Amino acid sequence: MEAFDLAITFSDRNPVTVDLLLLIKAVVIFNAGRYNEALRRVQRLATADQQSDALRCSMVAAYLRVQLATITFKNEQYSEAADELTASIATITGLFSPATLLEPRWKIFTLLFGWDFDSLWRTVNQQRCDALLRADRVTEAVKSFQYMMSMIDDNTKNACLEWSSTFKQACTARCVAKGDEALAASNNEMAVELYSAAIGLDSSHDSFFERRSRAYLARKNYAEALADADTVIKLRPSTPHGSELKHAALRGVQHSNKKANETFESVLFKLKLTNAPDPQIQALRKQYTEAEHAIKGVIDAHLEKAPLRLLNASTGRLCNQDAQINDFMESKEYSELLYSSMRHMPLKMKPIKKVVTEYFSWVMLSHRWEKEEPALHDIQGKIVYELKGVAGIEKLQMFCNKARDMGYRWAWSDTCCIDQKNAAEVQRSVNSMFVWYRHSALTIVYLSDVSPSVKSGALESSVWTTRGWTVQEFLAPNVILFYHKDWDLYLNDRSPNHKESSIIMTELERSTGIKSRTPINFSPRMRGAREKLRWASRRVTTVPEDIAYSLFGIFGVQLPVLYGEMKQHAIGRLLQEIIARSGDITALEWAGKPSEFNSCLPAEITSYTTPPHKRPSLSAKEMQTSVSKLQKTVAVELALKLYTLLDSLSAPRFANSRLHLPCITFAITEVKQKRDEDKETPLVYRVKAEGLQDLSITTEDKLVQFSSTRPTSQAFLLVCPWNRHDFGLPDFANGARGVKEQEQDDLDSRSRALKLIVRLGQPFNALLLAQQRGSEYKRIASDRSITAKVKSTTAVHDMMGVKMLEIL
Repeated sequence: MEAFDLAITFSDRNPVTVDLLLLIKAVVIFNAGRYNEALRRVQRLATADQQSDALRCSMVAAYLRVQLATITFKNEQYSEAADELTASIATITGLFSPATLLEPRWKIFTLLFGWDFDSLWRTVNQQRCDALLRADRVTEAVKSFQYMMSMIDDNTKNACLEWSSTFKQACTARCVAKGDEALAASNNEMAVELYSAAIGLDSSHDSFFERRSRAYLARKNYAEALADADTVIKLRPSTPHGSELKHAALRGVQHSNKKANETFESVLFKLKLTNAPDPQIQALRKQYTEAEHAIKGVIDAHLEKAPLRLLNASTGRLCNQDAQINDFMESKEYSELLYSSMRHMPLKMKPIKKVVTEYFSWVMLSHRWEKEEPALHDIQGKIVYELKGVAGIEKLQMFCNKARDMGYRWAWSDTCCIDQKNAAEVQRSVNSMFVWYRHSALTIVYLSDVSPSVKSGALESSVWTTRGWTVQEFLAPNVILFYHKDWDLYLNDRSPNHKESSIIMTELERSTGIKSRTPINFSPRMRGAREKLRWASRRVTTVPEDIAYSLFGIFGVQLPVLYGEMKQHAIGRLLQEIIARSGDITALEWAGKPSEFNSCLPAEITSYTTPPHKRPSLSAKEMQTSVSKLQKTVAVELALKLYTLLDSLSAPRFANSRLHLPCITFAITEVKQKRDEDKETPLVYRVKAEGLQDLSITTEDKLVQFSSTRPTSQAFLLVCPWNRHDFGLPDFANGARGVKEQEQDDLDSRSRALKLIVRLGQPFNALLLAQQRGSEYKRIASDRSITAKVKSTTAVHDMMGVKMLEIL
């Protein structure tokens, strides 16, 4: 390793050469078996220096993770290898594009280490298929294989023909064997899934359809059983099994619908008499198809906003969405809805939506996680009510009981209804969580630390009010009920919705800072970002990155979930998205330490604890008085010029973690440390700037002291970040003002320009910037907000430093 250090010494410290040598060194360390150390080195290199080749770092990191997964596979840890490879596929799909691979900078890794970038994507997908198969996760292996085949061209398919044939044969055999085991154990749902997977790989075997038909019969899915029986007859007319299965399916339909003969007849016509010439039969067939499709469409639309899995509160079993649909199709509610819809043509969607909504409605749980909670693997394939000895199971059982007693069929808890080991599912769940809570029929908040004997006020001291995820779990639902530790209603408040309880909402306002009326009609959006960030500023999460991920929903953003990226980066990505998409720069109003992501953003969410500075709002009379005074003292043409300059500025934006910020700049002419202050940090400085009143700044950074007699070569600025709301124009989205009012106010351009000068004369939240190389700047963080004010509103020339600054 000393050789690398020596090489770096003789590299003239060229950043590109040094980065390349450090990457090569990391690969050598990886090949020496020090895997985690190598990956940490690459990660540090990618984030430590803005000038580092981020793409090259990302590609090397991705390749090393693939190699690590390969090592895991060779160590026969197949399930872990499959998960690692799944996570890698999403990364390399985006990074290793054909255009990227043509670049010469990758050849050195091929020459030194024999890396094969060209076939990496195919190799990773093949290995994931093999890992899933060997881990006996056969249905996932089938989906992985089908995904791979759908993504590659014919030439690539021919190149891996031998492998794909071997894999299909082995995977099909295992699917059928496991399906037989499941059918023998009466796990018919699993049997159907496994046989379907086998058919997905090879649909030429009649025995596969025969097996699945028997599984469908066991589940009383007679229409599906009949369809498979017909396929058996088609593939192998000589076998009697197809006809036997077909008759069994038809008998099953008749038996299961003996109390609803009309429904049975419609199903029978659908299945058996599709091509019958009788006009009445054909009309009935058409009505059945229309009703069936309409119901299915409503179900699909409803489940788009529902969790991926739910607990059946009646049976205690965990069900995915397919299982929920199957339960509905076998229910009395479905038979009655289908029959009713056919009898009342043309179709009426309102009653269909009512039945579907009532059947599929779910209850969400909001709670504080304890040290141990039941996970997906603890309850999958089991009955929750029968489990004992599983940590945290009593809370889950009581929650399901409560949902069932209130008349709901489905319940959801974040502890066990998400596959925490599946990165793709976690990603989807985090980005969908707000929607799931919003569309739930009810959210139950369980306060494990609030005893039943307490009086009003206990809720505001509950740990639940301090957790990061509970912000959206409180804001999103339309209906919410609070329960204390023995599962009775908090304060014995039996109102149907505690969001309408003034006592409870007042308690929550005191503890959370969220105004009592806000949760009632809350909608996710980026407007008012600074206030929402203040809500989260006192919250804590067990996983550091979750402090950012838990806010995705309330801002209505969809972002990648990258556990391991570090908290500062997660917060930075969220704030970057808010500013870039909304133009709302109030997120820049904070005090504390700067982020490594960008110096204009805070390192911690706690930097938003203090309420932001708000410019005083002037009444119409006060504004008119100020404008009248300015008309006598200000050069109106100069005011119009400033207005035009600001009007032409683009919105703030981010590119490669660099903030491009529209500003009014004021050059600092003097910085002096206060002599009566202790030399320990934070330090207090007196600052003078052109056009601004003198002010003090408190910071942990040691500033260069200078004055007009002792100038410095480094430029320092105080800036007023600019956004178009500062024009004081009305918000048409809120219907704040009418068209006539707007025309009367805006026709006079001189009046608009002078009103702008009045607003700029009010105190504003300033940023302190230090010039870096070239035209780039970095923000110098302050322990307190910097409130600045222009010396005089009449000195318009002091406000003309309008620029778009690039801030690192």
